[in-house]
Amino acid sequence: MADTKVETIARLAQWKIDSFGPTTPFKRSDPFKSAYGNWHLSVEMSRSMYPPIARFVLRVTTSASNRRPYVSPIHERLLRTSDDFACAVDITFQGRITIDVEFLDLKICPINGGEGSSIWPTDTTMQTLSTQSTLKCLSRMLHESIHADVTINASDGSLKAHKAVLSASSPVFHSMFEHNLKEKESSIIEIEDMTSESCTALLYYLYGTINQEDFWKHRLALLGAANKYVIVDLKDACEESLLEDISSGNVLERLQEAWLYQLEKLKKGCLVYLLDFGKIYDVREEMNEFFRQADRELVVEIFQELLAVWKPT
Repeated sequence: MADTKVETIARLAQWKIDSFGPTTPFKRSDPFKSAYGNWHLSVEMSRSMYPPIARFVLRVTTSASNRRPYVSPIHERLLRTSDDFACAVDITFQGRITIDVEFLDLKICPINGGEGSSIWPTDTTMQTLSTQSTLKCLSRMLHESIHADVTINASDGSLKAHKAVLSASSPVFHSMFEHNLKEKESSIIEIEDMTSESCTALLYYLYGTINQEDFWKHRLALLGAANKYVIVDLKDACEESLLEDISSGNVLERLQEAWLYQLEKLKKGCLVYLLDFGKIYDVREEMNEFFRQADRELVVEIFQELLAVWKPT
């Protein structure tokens, strides 16, 4: 076997050099795979080995029985190129030697600075992998109706779901199946104020598989469902989303929704848009109709805000 080959297992890379001395002052190993990417090891008589790792231990042994192995302290360095760092071994070795590089950790550092992150699995990595696996399972349960035990009747169709998922997501659903209500006996939930498409988006959210496009398309229906079934995190997500694209074409509608569902941040955002930014002049024609249909308390609050903004100084 050529002495340029590096054997690897787990985090250990081992390079056995058959001959090294004055006649061969430099050796370079074949590329080997270890952790992140391909690497190679280099040894020079006058310099040292260049390990491609941020945190490692170097161990050098010789075939001579009377020589104790050299074990380096733990090195922790940022390796930009193979020439950036060197590990000096201040011992003369002759004959057959074995060089072990034990990788303790390898961190990838952001280009713009900051603390690096390990490429090896961490608690966060395991949690992420576990979450992804769980979401795939939940997605299959929903799409394939695996052991589905409840039917949801929307305004234009029916869907299958699972009582456990619904109950864990909403105290209202939990109450339906916990107490002797008709939903518990029949295993049917009537949601006649939602279409099957928007109800599907609701289930996608509860099962953790909704995408941004479906969320934006159905967020008004999702907001109503979140309020009705007390799904607090979904209600907050809808409010934040509705805040992002307030415009002259929808601000009055958003203001009404904010009042209807007690969304203080959205209401404040709409009033700031209309009054502080002066966009109320862009909706003058729509304001008359809005005042005729809006809740009286909301109208009073708007007039109070107007007076505060336009009060003479």
